[in-house]
Amino acid sequence: MSNDFTFSIKSICFDENYQPSDNTRITTNFANLARGKRRQDNLRNTLRMIDNRFNSLAHWDNPTGDRYSVELEIISVDMNIEAKDGGDVFPLIEILKTNIIDRKTGERIDGIAGNNFSSYVRDYDFSVLLPEYNQNKSTFSVPENFGDLHGKLFKHFVNSSAYKERFGKPPVICISASSSKTYHRTENHHPILGVEYEQNELSSTDQYFEKMGLQVRFFMPPNSVAPLAFYFLGDLLGDYTNLELIGTISTMETFQRIYRPEIYNANSAAGKHYQPSLKNQDYSLTQIVYDRVERGELAAKQGKFTEEHFIKPYKNTLERWADSYAL
Repeated sequence: MSNDFTFSIKSICFDENYQPSDNTRITTNFANLARGKRRQDNLRNTLRMIDNRFNSLAHWDNPTGDRYSVELEIISVDMNIEAKDGGDVFPLIEILKTNIIDRKTGERIDGIAGNNFSSYVRDYDFSVLLPEYNQNKSTFSVPENFGDLHGKLFKHFVNSSAYKERFGKPPVICISASSSKTYHRTENHHPILGVEYEQNELSSTDQYFEKMGLQVRFFMPPNSVAPLAFYFLGDLLGDYTNLELIGTISTMETFQRIYRPEIYNANSAAGKHYQPSLKNQDYSLTQIVYDRVERGELAAKQGKFTEEHFIKPYKNTLERWADSYAL
């Protein structure tokens, strides 16, 4: 049954000339930046922030602070469904791939795949399935099998020949820490990732990513103000080089400073005990325009799109495949 689903990968460069294609997920963070009157300024300033942050972390043998530049590829993953009347294609996932340019040596260094993570099925799970499941209920809960299908599809992709032929290492997803949890600083300190934090309990996002086969650790990099959540397979500290990790930190911390300035552009750093809050008033804005309200509204629309074009039409096929999928 697993041969019923194969994957094809497309990529497009994310630079100051980037324009979202007609079929991209418009809730994707980088697509949101690339629309409107300020689109080119947004993109140019975002890329400058990423490069500046990279060079501040990769400071050795870098006296002028401009040795490195980060190139970003938007990776779009289509799932090919072998149906009786021919093959159908559904846009499953979008991630980012970092590439590091060493201006001193002229070398182009592979970075980490993953970083940002966008998924139509996740939109459906959180924006359609959960609200419907909790309708008219006094206490919030999740279905017993919540995230199972999405998790198996993600694992199937990461284990696929399409992924392994394109990327040399497993993905790392880097997102915001949960504003519903409390984090405690530990004594563990990594020279690049920074000080490690631990949370009081798993969030619903952690549990969702766990079904994708990913574990989570929280680190606050040097000169950052809040810990980031890193979701990974294997050994986060041992499997990736310093420059690979810096590529992910510089990219995703920049996006979080734009998207969640209350947390990641706060004017004071997280203490020993820390709970992120989007209600924090003591923060600075970047010079980059981003419509957070619009993004939330579009997630619901795209969840409905997934229900109509993927979940309902292929319900039986997906259930048979999920039941037979070997973990």
